[in-house]
Amino acid sequence: MIVIHHNPECGTSRNVLEIIRASGTEPVIIDYLTEGWTRPQLLALFAAAALTPRAALRVSKSPAAELGLLEEGVSDEAILDAMLKHPVLVNRPIVASPKGVRLCRPSEAVLPLLDRLPPGPLYKEDGQMILNEKGEILD
Repeated sequence: MIVIHHNPECGTSRNVLEIIRASGTEPVIIDYLTEGWTRPQLLALFAAAALTPRAALRVSKSPAAELGLLEEGVSDEAILDAMLKHPVLVNRPIVASPKGVRLCRPSEAVLPLLDRLPPGPLYKEDGQMILNEKGEILD
């Protein structure tokens, strides 16, 4: 089973979802903007992905700057509290599979989490090829 914490408004998140589906798997989709987060959920995801709250903080197109979260000295606890109040502050998509948990930015970061690679070619949301027609991952 694969779980994607998804923002349907995000091109990278939509692209990762399509890559997962192209691999032959229909993931569990969690629209975290609608459902929100819990502290244990975020702590577990961050621990599994080896992320800190600051590393998972979405800084563009979010209220991070207005909330003062980009300032030096802001604690991970304060960032985590803000993420619980403002789910959009968590960068996305976060994907969990039996092979691990990752923040899948860029979108090709999802490939190691899949049981099988989808048929190529595959492209990033900006049009750059990430998997050719032979199924070879491009750098």
